[in-house]
Amino acid sequence: MSTSHESPVREALRAALTAAMKSRDRAAVSVYRSALAAIDNAGAQPVTDMPAAGAVEGARLGVGAADAARRELTEVQVRDIVVAEVAERRAASEEYAAAHTERAAALRQEAEILQAVLDEA
Repeated sequence: MSTSHESPVREALRAALTAAMKSRDRAAVSVYRSALAAIDNAGAQPVTDMPAAGAVEGARLGVGAADAARRELTEVQVRDIVVAEVAERRAASEEYAAAHTERAAALRQEAEILQAVLDEA
């Protein structure tokens, strides 16, 4: 469901997610979903208008009536988010290296998976 104005990194993540799902690579699916969620969360608008408790009479009706428009992220912002995800996993793997070697290895693999998407996009 990509559009022409969608970021190349986001498009690459979506394509990689589809391929990982088809090959049933659970670790890669998890990593791609996590990165896409981080991008989506960065595009969310801050909540500024809190409805009054019990103000049902003023509520808008219908599917999506209360949805706020998302911010359009630039390619640089999207890339920076994924770079931060890679850095976060690498830092966590270093922290786990001594006591939890299996988890540290998994985090390094996740970082490599995301880095490959960045290198490709």
